[in-house]
Amino acid sequence: MVQELLHGTPTFGSTLGFFLMGVILLFVVLGFVTYAILAERKVMGFMQLRHGPNQVGGRWGLLQTVADVLKLLLKEDTIPKAADRPLFIIAPVIAFAPAFMVLAVIPFTDQLQFADIGVGLLYYIAVSGLTTIGILTAGWGSNNKYALLGGMRAAAQMISYEIPLVMSVIGVILLTGSLNLREIVSAQDSVWFIFYQPIGFIVFFIASIAELNRTPFDLPEAESELVAGYHVEYSGFRWAFFMLSEYVYLFAMAALTTVLFFGGWSPAFHLDFIPGPIWFAVKFSIIVFLMIWLRVTLPRLRADQLMEFGWKVLLPIALGNIVLTALLKELLNL
Repeated sequence: MVQELLHGTPTFGSTLGFFLMGVILLFVVLGFVTYAILAERKVMGFMQLRHGPNQVGGRWGLLQTVADVLKLLLKEDTIPKAADRPLFIIAPVIAFAPAFMVLAVIPFTDQLQFADIGVGLLYYIAVSGLTTIGILTAGWGSNNKYALLGGMRAAAQMISYEIPLVMSVIGVILLTGSLNLREIVSAQDSVWFIFYQPIGFIVFFIASIAELNRTPFDLPEAESELVAGYHVEYSGFRWAFFMLSEYVYLFAMAALTTVLFFGGWSPAFHLDFIPGPIWFAVKFSIIVFLMIWLRVTLPRLRADQLMEFGWKVLLPIALGNIVLTALLKELLNL
């Protein structure tokens, strides 16, 4: 259906259908965010020998996040008197919009992709970088020193780690000769790129966590130092937008990792009888779990350690991986 909408002659019906598919995707993502937050709290609880949410919605607390969101939406929406009002208001929108836009190019199955463009990977990297502007705008517009420091940290961190992130996927591009995400998945029908690009995957995974501002790279928020950082002055619905964008990016980044290194919907061990969407969901869920696991396990880095690790460790390794991949491709005719 999606491919018909993309390649067919534009009509009112097809436009309406495309819009409805977008709305459905939005609700799917909101559902993921709701239960990813719950899953994160439960996993953290189990790893720390406690129960986690277990009251609202029965023994497993299935409605805890729903109750938290309703409570959040009922909170007063305040704007500091000294804040730059236009910037303060628009910053959450700038931060969230790119997080949802990048989902358009993710091929979830061989039939479900909203925009099959030739430079899908480039589109993802370019659009996702716009969120930095939203975070920096929030820090500046709040007219708060803690918020400004958080915004500056976020800008420095995202720029620093986006470079090794991009460098780490060049190996995948060299192996496929394409920036099209669907073609990248097709190239992994026999062997997933995690086996050809283990170094690239490690660099990509670490850099993606830094791009998501998740522990141990959560310095832009750093409650112990900046009391929430760039969104310290936000409350209610606007604060929810920042949290929503963070978890939508978790969804998008886990999906992109699945596509680039784990073959997307391609089956493992020749188990072709299992549908592709199930394979995608299983791989996707494992990656999300790993990101949650790291949050529970690792302490926050210092600011100087974070910057040194990005520039002095990840970037040289990513560059070395490009050289190694080019040599192997030439020698082995991959």
